[in-house]
Parts: sequence; structure tokens; C-alpha cells
Amino acid sequence: MNTKAKNPKPGLPEIDELLCFSIYSAGHAFNQLYRPMLDEIGLTYPQYLVLVALWSRDGRTVKELGKLLYLDSSTLTPLLKRMESAGLITRTRNMQDERQVLLHLTNEGRAFQARAAHVSQCVQEAVGLDAETVRKVQMAIDAIRDGIHKRG
Repeated sequence: MNTKAKNPKPGLPEIDELLCFSIYSAGHAFNQLYRPMLDEIGLTYPQYLVLVALWSRDGRTVKELGKLLYLDSSTLTPLLKRMESAGLITRTRNMQDERQVLLHLTNEGRAFQARAAHVSQCVQEAVGLDAETVRKVQMAIDAIRDGIHKRG
């Protein structure tokens, strides 16, 4: 017997049939997973993302970082100012192009890489999927995101 209630309004999907809800609720689950690990080392999730980006390539511009993280400058600038005040990064004008602000890790910002090393492993274990499946899911989600951005 089917215990799922029929939707009383034809043409309207159930919440669990919405792709956007699946992505939203997975994002919420990730936030809940990351929060205690990042709280333990004194970082917020956006700060962690900035550090991950700079660990892979120090010296990015604010514009590059915003594009990479899908954050506009009104969101990114206050975050970067707080990180600079906390001693994690420096922000300097590019001598060749004064319009560009370069971001560099401080020694303390670099030290967080070792402090946060366990985070990725814990997330990988919690997800419980093999690397190939994770790669395929990530590619599909990226394609969805990119398709939505192209429409805007």
C-alpha cells in the first residue's frame, strides 16, 4: 500500500520532489557538519572557504576570489576586513594596478592549514561516497549552478 499522501493540487510537486529542496537541505546538512569542526578552530564557513582558496593559490585578487566563491564585493569586503583584523590575511593594493586588492596569507593564516587538515577527511567520511561518485555529483551540481547563472 502506498502511504504517501496524494498532492491535493495537481501539477504541484511534493517538497521531496523538488531538486532545489534537495540541494538546499544538503547544504543545510553540510553547514551542520562543518559548524562544530570550524568552531573548534575558530573559523566560520566563509572564512574557511577564503583560506582554502588562498592555501591553493596565495596572492589572489579580491575580484578573483569573489568570482571563485560566488560572492559579491558587498559580502566579501566585510569578511576580508574581519579576517585581516584577526591576523589571517593581508590586503594590499597591486603596485601595477592600484584598482586591484591582493590577498595574502599571514603566518597565522598559513598555520590554520594544519589546524584544519582534519576537516576535509571528516567531511569525506560523513558523506560516505567513493571519490568517483563524489566527483560525478559535484560535476552535476556545478552544471546546475552554471546553467542557472547563465540564465541570469
